[in-house]
Amino acid sequence: MISEEEYAQRAGVELRALVDALDAVEDDEVEAELASDILTVEFSDDSKYVVNSHSAARQIWMAAERNAWHFDWVPEKSAWIAAKTGDELWDTLARVLGEKLGHAVRLRR
Repeated sequence: MISEEEYAQRAGVELRALVDALDAVEDDEVEAELASDILTVEFSDDSKYVVNSHSAARQIWMAAERNAWHFDWVPEKSAWIAAKTGDELWDTLARVLGEKLGHAVRLRR
């Protein structure tokens, strides 16, 4: 498990990068906001996805539709990976956004 200090640095950078990438998505149906380590993705139909830092577990958690993921930092892959599914954070968020919006979404770091 990574140290608390390393976790805080990596998670903060990741969440800020995600909100920047979401802000660059050209779709009026989606809006992203980062506040207190909670990234909220809101849609025009008032539904929300949430990506947040969970410092006690040293994970980034994501909830979208009726699914939830717990992403751990995997140094060998330099990525946040969900242990249960092997899903990578950025790919997973792009996939669920695409499913919600009805078209492919590409998130750029």
